[in-house]
Amino acid sequence: MKKILLIATGGTIASSESEGGLTPSIDVKRLLAYIPDIKSVCQLDGISVMNVDSTNMNPSLMAAIAQAVADNYESYDGFVVAHGTDTMAYSAAAMTYMLKNLAKPVVFTGSQIPIEALYTDAKKNLSDAIRFACEGINGVYVTFDGMVINGAHAMKIKTRSSDAFETVNFPVIAEIKLGRITYNQVLDYSGHLQQLSRPVSGEFAIDTRLCPDILILKIFPGIRPDIFDFIKNTYRGVIIESFGIGGIPNEHNDIVAKIHELIDAGVAVVITTQCIYEGIDLSIYEVGQNLAKQNVIIGADMTTEALTMKLMWALAHYDSIEAIKEYMEAPLFSDRSY
Repeated sequence: MKKILLIATGGTIASSESEGGLTPSIDVKRLLAYIPDIKSVCQLDGISVMNVDSTNMNPSLMAAIAQAVADNYESYDGFVVAHGTDTMAYSAAAMTYMLKNLAKPVVFTGSQIPIEALYTDAKKNLSDAIRFACEGINGVYVTFDGMVINGAHAMKIKTRSSDAFETVNFPVIAEIKLGRITYNQVLDYSGHLQQLSRPVSGEFAIDTRLCPDILILKIFPGIRPDIFDFIKNTYRGVIIESFGIGGIPNEHNDIVAKIHELIDAGVAVVITTQCIYEGIDLSIYEVGQNLAKQNVIIGADMTTEALTMKLMWALAHYDSIEAIKEYMEAPLFSDRSY
């Protein structure tokens, strides 16, 4: 039987009612007590590394999750992280960059309803995640509502419903129904699944350094240019969510000129889109082509969550814009398709 480690971090899945509302209070032993049947699937152990509402997740806590995986890496065949849903996509993406040469599955899951509640989705999600962790597929994943998602492409799109997560710009890895895992034939035909099952070259390593000195800025009609002066003097990097396929205002309030100033000042500027699907292409319009000439970092079809964690990692490890751009634009664990 496979040996799986459940790493509990808090979140709704581990919450109970209190006078002030739901709060994380259930430890890993109580979580495991709610899914006794899963013991027939694998040898399962658990540790609690924190018990936080995931709105309070931050880089240092993400590093603690990664360290828990690293400390137990040789003793287990796979890992499941019980996590709050609000920042799960950020943490899953962070593990993609923190855990190097990962040759085992690290599967994130959570729930919209606490595990103690009558109509909870927690038992199914947790059981599904444990089953998938037994598969031996390399990499970081999010398992939710019967779907297995690449950890760098997960996004929470609903606040209440059980199908809260969706895969963005990448096929679903697998579906789980009644405990049965069915892999996506598209990925099977393309050879992607076979690649995830192959031995990983290189020794497993962990590097949790992140630089949080970044800002995510959503462009809107009438945005004032002076915000970019503040960014230039305050942050090392900025992720700009543009209009559509890469549109940035260049008349009246000339934001393109301000972006040029940021890059000249050594700020890493990532251009992505406010649209969920299909990513950006700066070659279509004149304003985009002008941006592309300014050494901006192309966000391609990455999620903002993945871009955030990848940029934090890049800024902690590279000093030059050129090196940061090269790292950001290189596909890692299929986090971007172009």
